Amino acid sequence: MDPDAVKSTLSNLAFGNVIAAAARDLQKEMVAKDKAQAAPASHDEVDFDELLDDPELEKLHAERIAALKKEAEKREVLKRQGHGEYREITEGDFLGEVTGSEKVICHFYHREFYRCKIMDKHLKALAPVYVGTKFVKLDAENAPFFVSKLAIKTLPCVIFFKKGIAVDRLVGFQDLGSKDDFSTRALENILKMKGIIDEKKKDDEDEDDESESKNRRIRSSTAQDSDSD
Repeated sequence: MDPDAVKSTLSNLAFGNVIAAAARDLQKEMVAKDKAQAAPASHDEVDFDELLDDPELEKLHAERIAALKKEAEKREVLKRQGHGEYREITEGDFLGEVTGSEKVICHFYHREFYRCKIMDKHLKALAPVYVGTKFVKLDAENAPFFVSKLAIKTLPCVIFFKKGIAVDRLVGFQDLGSKDDFSTRALENILKMKGIIDEKKKDDEDEDDESESKNRRIRSSTAQDSDSD
């Protein structure tokens, strides 16, 4: 065989092997690149699955459920004690009511006083929102003993009790700008400042805002229906 021909054949074979090797390397590189691009999505899925089975997350979830259950049970107990609504009590009920709860707001009122009716409206709105505090009212004319003992001179008079002890009071509308048109929010802020109602949580505020927005939509719809009639 011609030595040059043999040399040429070997050279071609070597070149072919190089090309084949290069092709295999390129293929491997492309496969590796595809895997690398797919890895983040796959990785995220694995992480999510791991989170679902994470014992720490399960523990936090169980603790949250237990806390919500405990809070619901507490609210039910308070409601059985007369919390969550604005109620009228008698002089005979008074001591039991103000000593039976940690925080109590008692409105001493007169049936014919316009400002007492204004205070009633705002306290009635706040009572179901702040279940941790008991809201009651007592006709001052029918409770002369406690009116005298508590030195009540001006109505409306809203007295705050903590563990059965009178700790503060609102006399008339002095702390509310001495105006009849104060808002429920203004009274709410004063009660918070005096520590007789608790600060609401963000979740509660969001729910109240959503509820108020829904009520506004209902009122608007009702008004439009009335106009069309």
